[in-house]
Amino acid sequence: MYELKFNEKACFTCPTVDCLVKCQYMQFDRDRAHVEIMKVVRGEDSPVLEQCVTCYACEEYCPRGNHPFYLISERREEKGMLTAPRPITNQWINMAEPQGKFMFGDIKDKAMSCCFIPELGEMGKGALFEEIAASFALGAEFMCPAVYLHFAKTSVIKERLPKVIERFARFNVSEVLCLHDECYGTYTSIAPAYGMEVPFKPIHYMEYLYEKLIQLQDRIKPLGIKAVYQRPCSSRFCPDKHHYVKDICELIGVQLLDREYQDGNALCCGDILKMVAGYEVYKDVRERNVKDMVSSGANYCIFNCPFCQFSLSEKVSKGGLKPIHMVELCKMAIGEREMEVQ
Repeated sequence: MYELKFNEKACFTCPTVDCLVKCQYMQFDRDRAHVEIMKVVRGEDSPVLEQCVTCYACEEYCPRGNHPFYLISERREEKGMLTAPRPITNQWINMAEPQGKFMFGDIKDKAMSCCFIPELGEMGKGALFEEIAASFALGAEFMCPAVYLHFAKTSVIKERLPKVIERFARFNVSEVLCLHDECYGTYTSIAPAYGMEVPFKPIHYMEYLYEKLIQLQDRIKPLGIKAVYQRPCSSRFCPDKHHYVKDICELIGVQLLDREYQDGNALCCGDILKMVAGYEVYKDVRERNVKDMVSSGANYCIFNCPFCQFSLSEKVSKGGLKPIHMVELCKMAIGEREMEVQ
Protein backbone atom coordinates (compact mmCIF):
# COMPACT_ATOMS: atom_id res chain seq x y z
CA MET A 1 0.00 0.00 0.00
CA TYR A 2 1.22 3.47 -0.83
CA GLU A 3 2.07 5.73 2.09
CA LEU A 4 2.19 9.50 2.36
CA LYS A 5 5.70 10.93 2.24
CA PHE A 6 5.61 13.35 5.14
CA ASN A 7 8.52 15.09 6.87
CA GLU A 8 7.65 15.46 10.56
CA LYS A 9 10.78 17.53 11.21
CA ALA A 10 9.70 20.06 8.58
CA CYS A 11 6.54 20.72 10.60
CA PHE A 12 8.31 20.75 13.95
CA THR A 13 10.80 23.40 12.78
CA CYS A 14 8.38 25.41 10.60
CA PRO A 15 8.86 29.15 11.31
CA THR A 16 5.40 30.24 10.11
CA VAL A 17 2.88 27.38 10.50
CA ASP A 18 1.05 29.07 7.61
CA CYS A 19 -0.98 25.93 6.94
CA LEU A 20 -3.17 26.81 9.94
CA VAL A 21 -2.37 30.48 10.59
CA LYS A 22 -3.64 31.44 7.11
CA CYS A 23 -6.65 29.12 7.23
CA GLN A 24 -9.88 30.99 6.42
CA TYR A 25 -12.07 28.64 8.45
CA MET A 26 -10.08 28.00 11.64
CA GLN A 27 -8.60 30.68 13.87
CA PHE A 28 -5.18 29.94 15.37
CA ASP A 29 -2.28 32.17 16.32
CA ARG A 30 1.16 30.84 15.47
CA ASP A 31 1.84 29.21 18.85
CA ARG A 32 -1.50 27.42 18.99
CA ALA A 33 -1.22 26.47 15.33
CA HIS A 34 2.13 24.79 15.99
CA VAL A 35 0.69 22.82 18.91
CA GLU A 36 -2.29 21.62 16.88
CA ILE A 37 -0.45 20.65 13.71
CA MET A 38 2.02 18.63 15.78
CA LYS A 39 -0.92 16.80 17.36
CA VAL A 40 -2.07 15.90 13.87
CA VAL A 41 1.44 14.80 12.95
CA ARG A 42 1.58 12.50 15.99
CA GLY A 43 -1.88 11.08 15.30
CA GLU A 44 -3.45 12.68 18.36
CA ASP A 45 -6.89 14.25 18.60
CA SER A 46 -7.05 17.89 17.55
CA PRO A 47 -9.83 20.39 16.71
CA VAL A 48 -8.17 20.61 13.30
CA LEU A 49 -9.53 17.16 12.47
CA GLU A 50 -13.03 18.26 13.46
CA GLN A 51 -13.06 21.73 11.92
CA CYS A 52 -11.19 21.38 8.61
CA VAL A 53 -13.63 22.09 5.75
CA THR A 54 -11.40 20.42 3.10
CA CYS A 55 -10.77 23.53 0.99
CA TYR A 56 -7.23 22.32 0.10
CA ALA A 57 -5.76 25.79 0.74
CA CYS A 58 -3.20 24.62 3.32
CA GLU A 59 -1.53 22.64 0.52
CA GLU A 60 -0.66 26.00 -1.02
CA TYR A 61 0.01 27.82 2.25
CA CYS A 62 2.59 25.30 3.49
CA PRO A 63 5.98 26.97 2.90
CA ARG A 64 7.77 23.62 2.76
CA GLY A 65 5.50 21.61 0.47
CA ASN A 66 4.85 19.09 3.22
CA HIS A 67 1.23 18.21 2.32
CA PRO A 68 -0.62 19.14 5.52
CA PHE A 69 -4.05 18.54 4.00
CA TYR A 70 -3.18 15.07 2.79
CA LEU A 71 -2.04 14.31 6.34
CA ILE A 72 -5.29 15.65 7.81
CA SER A 73 -7.25 13.41 5.45
CA GLU A 74 -5.09 10.42 6.40
CA ARG A 75 -5.61 11.00 10.12
CA ARG A 76 -9.35 11.43 9.74
CA GLU A 77 -9.66 8.14 7.91
CA GLU A 78 -7.46 6.38 10.47
CA LYS A 79 -9.80 7.60 13.22
CA GLY A 80 -12.97 6.80 11.30
CA MET A 81 -13.96 10.48 11.13
CA LEU A 82 -16.30 10.89 8.18
CA THR A 83 -16.47 14.41 6.80
CA ALA A 84 -19.90 13.85 5.25
CA PRO A 85 -22.84 11.54 6.05
CA ARG A 86 -21.98 7.94 5.20
CA PRO A 87 -24.61 7.62 2.41
CA ILE A 88 -23.15 10.67 0.64
CA THR A 89 -19.60 9.40 1.03
CA ASN A 90 -20.57 5.99 -0.32
CA GLN A 91 -22.49 7.57 -3.18
CA TRP A 92 -19.40 9.48 -4.31
CA ILE A 93 -17.26 6.36 -4.05
CA ASN A 94 -19.72 4.16 -5.92
CA MET A 95 -20.72 6.50 -8.72
CA ALA A 96 -17.18 6.70 -10.08
CA GLU A 97 -16.20 3.09 -9.54
CA PRO A 98 -14.56 1.78 -12.71
CA GLN A 99 -16.91 -0.66 -14.46
CA GLY A 100 -15.41 -0.93 -17.91
CA LYS A 101 -17.61 1.84 -19.32
CA PHE A 102 -15.33 4.42 -20.85
CA MET A 103 -14.55 6.08 -24.18
CA PHE A 104 -11.34 6.93 -25.94
CA GLY A 105 -10.49 8.18 -29.38
CA ASP A 106 -7.52 7.70 -31.67
CA ILE A 107 -4.92 8.17 -28.96
CA LYS A 108 -1.54 9.25 -30.21
CA ASP A 109 1.64 10.28 -28.43
CA LYS A 110 -0.31 13.06 -26.72
CA ALA A 111 -3.67 12.38 -25.08
CA MET A 112 -6.39 14.66 -23.74
CA SER A 113 -7.93 13.68 -20.41
CA CYS A 114 -11.61 14.54 -20.05
CA CYS A 115 -11.67 12.82 -16.65
CA PHE A 116 -15.24 11.76 -15.80
CA ILE A 117 -16.78 15.01 -17.11
CA PRO A 118 -18.45 14.75 -20.55
CA GLU A 119 -18.64 18.56 -20.80
CA LEU A 120 -14.86 18.67 -21.04
CA GLY A 121 -14.97 16.55 -24.17
CA GLU A 122 -17.25 19.11 -25.81
CA MET A 123 -14.95 21.95 -24.78
CA GLY A 124 -11.88 20.20 -26.17
CA LYS A 125 -12.75 20.90 -29.79
CA GLY A 126 -12.13 23.64 -32.32
CA ALA A 127 -8.99 25.43 -33.46
CA LEU A 128 -7.45 25.48 -30.00
CA PHE A 129 -7.58 21.68 -29.77
CA GLU A 130 -7.46 20.57 -33.42
CA GLU A 131 -4.19 18.68 -32.97
CA ILE A 132 -5.41 16.64 -30.01
CA ALA A 133 -9.22 16.59 -30.03
CA ALA A 134 -9.42 13.04 -31.45
CA SER A 135 -6.88 11.71 -28.95
CA PHE A 136 -9.13 11.79 -25.90
CA ALA A 137 -9.99 9.58 -22.92
CA LEU A 138 -13.19 9.84 -20.87
CA GLY A 139 -14.74 7.75 -18.12
CA ALA A 140 -14.34 6.45 -14.61
CA GLU A 141 -11.28 4.45 -15.67
CA PHE A 142 -9.55 7.75 -16.41
CA MET A 143 -10.98 9.79 -13.55
CA CYS A 144 -8.54 11.45 -11.19
CA PRO A 145 -9.69 10.41 -7.69
CA ALA A 146 -8.60 13.60 -5.91
CA VAL A 147 -12.19 14.34 -4.89
CA TYR A 148 -11.96 11.65 -2.19
CA LEU A 149 -9.68 13.90 -0.18
CA HIS A 150 -12.84 15.88 0.61
CA PHE A 151 -14.31 12.75 2.15
CA ALA A 152 -11.21 11.64 4.09
CA LYS A 153 -10.96 8.57 1.90
CA THR A 154 -7.32 8.53 0.87
CA SER A 155 -7.58 4.74 0.72
CA VAL A 156 -9.75 5.10 -2.40
CA ILE A 157 -7.12 7.33 -3.99
CA LYS A 158 -4.35 4.85 -3.20
CA GLU A 159 -6.41 2.06 -4.72
CA ARG A 160 -7.63 3.80 -7.88
CA LEU A 161 -4.95 6.30 -8.89
CA PRO A 162 -2.25 3.72 -9.80
CA LYS A 163 -4.78 2.02 -12.07
CA VAL A 164 -5.65 5.31 -13.80
CA ILE A 165 -1.96 6.01 -14.38
CA GLU A 166 -1.48 2.47 -15.69
CA ARG A 167 -4.36 2.84 -18.18
CA PHE A 168 -2.80 5.94 -19.68
CA ALA A 169 0.59 4.23 -19.72
CA ARG A 170 -0.84 1.39 -21.83
CA PHE A 171 -1.34 3.88 -24.64
CA ASN A 172 2.38 4.76 -24.48
CA VAL A 173 1.58 8.45 -24.30
CA SER A 174 4.33 10.91 -23.51
CA GLU A 175 2.01 13.77 -22.52
CA VAL A 176 -1.49 14.03 -21.08
CA LEU A 177 -3.38 17.32 -21.44
CA CYS A 178 -5.51 17.74 -18.33
CA LEU A 179 -8.69 19.71 -19.01
CA HIS A 180 -9.41 19.88 -15.28
CA ASP A 181 -6.75 21.20 -12.95
CA GLU A 182 -7.78 18.60 -10.37
CA CYS A 183 -6.43 16.00 -12.81
CA TYR A 184 -3.22 17.95 -13.27
CA GLY A 185 -2.79 18.32 -9.52
CA THR A 186 -3.46 14.62 -9.04
CA TYR A 187 -0.52 13.68 -11.25
CA THR A 188 1.87 16.44 -10.12
CA SER A 189 1.06 16.66 -6.40
CA ILE A 190 -0.89 13.70 -5.06
CA ALA A 191 0.92 10.96 -6.99
CA PRO A 192 4.43 12.11 -5.98
CA ALA A 193 3.29 12.63 -2.39
CA TYR A 194 2.41 8.93 -2.25
CA GLY A 195 5.42 7.70 -4.17
CA MET A 196 3.53 6.87 -7.36
CA GLU A 197 5.52 7.15 -10.56
CA VAL A 198 3.81 9.00 -13.42
CA PRO A 199 5.35 7.82 -16.72
CA PHE A 200 4.01 10.72 -18.78
CA LYS A 201 4.17 14.50 -18.60
CA PRO A 202 0.93 16.13 -17.38
CA ILE A 203 0.07 19.41 -19.13
CA HIS A 204 -2.16 21.97 -17.45
CA TYR A 205 -4.85 23.13 -19.85
CA MET A 206 -4.31 26.84 -19.11
CA GLU A 207 -0.64 26.58 -19.99
CA TYR A 208 -1.68 24.78 -23.17
CA LEU A 209 -4.30 27.46 -23.97
CA TYR A 210 -1.81 30.27 -23.50
CA GLU A 211 0.68 28.69 -25.88
CA LYS A 212 -2.02 27.99 -28.49
CA LEU A 213 -3.29 31.56 -28.27
CA ILE A 214 0.22 32.81 -28.93
CA GLN A 215 0.26 30.68 -32.08
CA LEU A 216 -3.18 31.99 -33.11
CA GLN A 217 -2.49 35.58 -32.09
CA ASP A 218 -3.46 36.94 -35.50
CA ARG A 219 -7.00 35.64 -34.90
CA ILE A 220 -7.42 37.26 -31.49
CA LYS A 221 -9.82 40.17 -31.28
CA PRO A 222 -9.44 41.83 -27.87
CA LEU A 223 -12.68 41.26 -25.98
CA GLY A 224 -12.67 44.48 -23.99
CA ILE A 225 -14.60 43.04 -21.06
CA LYS A 226 -14.21 43.26 -17.30
CA ALA A 227 -14.14 39.99 -15.41
CA VAL A 228 -13.54 38.30 -12.10
CA TYR A 229 -12.19 34.78 -11.69
CA GLN A 230 -13.56 31.97 -9.55
CA ARG A 231 -10.54 30.04 -8.34
CA PRO A 232 -11.46 26.41 -7.49
CA CYS A 233 -10.15 24.39 -4.57
CA SER A 234 -8.24 22.10 -6.93
CA SER A 235 -6.11 25.03 -8.06
CA ARG A 236 -4.39 24.79 -4.68
CA PHE A 237 -2.66 21.62 -5.90
CA CYS A 238 -0.86 23.56 -8.63
CA PRO A 239 -0.42 27.20 -7.59
CA ASP A 240 2.51 27.54 -9.99
CA LYS A 241 -0.01 27.49 -12.87
CA HIS A 242 -2.33 30.13 -11.40
CA HIS A 243 -0.50 32.97 -13.17
CA TYR A 244 -1.87 31.73 -16.52
CA VAL A 245 -5.26 33.17 -15.59
CA LYS A 246 -3.86 36.69 -15.73
CA ASP A 247 -1.56 35.89 -18.65
CA ILE A 248 -4.45 34.66 -20.80
CA CYS A 249 -6.68 37.57 -19.83
CA GLU A 250 -4.00 40.08 -20.79
CA LEU A 251 -3.47 38.31 -24.11
CA ILE A 252 -7.15 38.35 -25.14
CA GLY A 253 -8.09 41.80 -23.87
CA VAL A 254 -9.90 40.91 -20.66
CA GLN A 255 -9.50 43.23 -17.69
CA LEU A 256 -9.27 40.99 -14.65
CA LEU A 257 -10.53 43.05 -11.74
CA ASP A 258 -9.15 42.91 -8.23
CA ARG A 259 -11.39 41.71 -5.43
CA GLU A 260 -10.99 40.52 -1.87
CA TYR A 261 -11.43 36.79 -2.40
CA GLN A 262 -8.88 36.04 -5.05
CA ASP A 263 -5.46 34.40 -5.42
CA GLY A 264 -4.33 33.00 -2.07
CA ASN A 265 -7.43 34.37 -0.35
CA ALA A 266 -9.88 32.73 -2.77
CA LEU A 267 -13.06 31.10 -1.54
CA CYS A 268 -14.29 27.88 -3.09
CA CYS A 269 -17.72 27.58 -4.71
CA GLY A 270 -19.19 26.13 -1.52
CA ASP A 271 -20.85 22.95 -2.72
CA ILE A 272 -18.44 20.62 -0.91
CA LEU A 273 -18.66 22.81 2.20
CA LYS A 274 -22.38 22.15 2.37
CA MET A 275 -21.66 18.45 2.77
CA VAL A 276 -18.64 18.57 5.06
CA ALA A 277 -19.13 21.76 7.10
CA GLY A 278 -22.86 22.35 7.11
CA TYR A 279 -25.34 24.70 5.53
CA GLU A 280 -24.46 27.82 7.55
CA VAL A 281 -20.78 27.72 6.51
CA TYR A 282 -21.78 27.03 2.91
CA LYS A 283 -24.28 29.92 2.88
CA ASP A 284 -21.83 32.37 4.43
CA VAL A 285 -19.01 31.51 2.03
CA ARG A 286 -21.21 31.63 -1.03
CA GLU A 287 -22.84 34.93 -0.12
CA ARG A 288 -19.52 36.63 0.65
CA ASN A 289 -17.97 35.31 -2.53
CA VAL A 290 -20.80 36.32 -4.87
CA LYS A 291 -21.22 39.72 -3.22
CA ASP A 292 -17.50 40.33 -3.71
CA MET A 293 -17.78 39.43 -7.40
CA VAL A 294 -20.81 41.62 -8.03
CA SER A 295 -19.39 44.64 -6.21
CA SER A 296 -16.20 44.50 -8.32
CA GLY A 297 -17.95 46.05 -11.32
CA ALA A 298 -17.22 43.08 -13.57
CA ASN A 299 -19.61 41.89 -16.27
CA TYR A 300 -18.22 38.36 -16.63
CA CYS A 301 -17.26 35.64 -14.16
CA ILE A 302 -14.59 33.28 -15.48
CA PHE A 303 -14.66 29.69 -14.28
CA ASN A 304 -11.95 27.07 -14.26
CA CYS A 305 -13.84 24.10 -12.78
CA PRO A 306 -17.10 22.89 -14.41
CA PHE A 307 -18.50 22.02 -10.98
CA CYS A 308 -17.86 25.55 -9.71
CA GLN A 309 -19.61 26.89 -12.79
CA PHE A 310 -22.59 24.62 -12.26
CA SER A 311 -22.74 25.62 -8.61
CA LEU A 312 -22.43 29.38 -9.00
CA SER A 313 -23.76 30.25 -12.46
CA GLU A 314 -27.28 31.06 -11.33
CA LYS A 315 -26.04 33.16 -8.43
CA VAL A 316 -23.60 35.25 -10.45
CA SER A 317 -26.13 35.65 -13.27
CA LYS A 318 -28.65 37.12 -10.84
CA GLY A 319 -25.94 39.56 -9.83
CA GLY A 320 -25.54 40.71 -13.42
CA LEU A 321 -22.42 38.71 -14.33
CA LYS A 322 -22.23 36.36 -17.28
CA PRO A 323 -20.71 32.99 -16.31
CA ILE A 324 -18.18 31.55 -18.75
CA HIS A 325 -15.54 28.83 -18.65
CA MET A 326 -11.98 29.84 -19.48
CA VAL A 327 -11.94 27.61 -22.57
CA GLU A 328 -15.11 29.22 -23.93
CA LEU A 329 -13.69 32.67 -23.21
CA CYS A 330 -10.64 31.83 -25.31
CA LYS A 331 -12.86 30.54 -28.11
CA MET A 332 -14.74 33.83 -28.00
CA ALA A 333 -11.46 35.71 -28.39
CA ILE A 334 -10.58 33.87 -31.63
CA GLY A 335 -14.10 34.18 -33.05
CA GLU A 336 -15.30 30.61 -32.50
CA ARG A 337 -17.98 31.76 -30.12
CA GLU A 338 -20.10 34.89 -30.33
CA MET A 339 -19.77 37.47 -27.60
CA GLU A 340 -22.94 37.82 -25.59
CA VAL A 341 -24.65 41.20 -25.75
CA GLN A 342 -23.98 43.27 -22.64
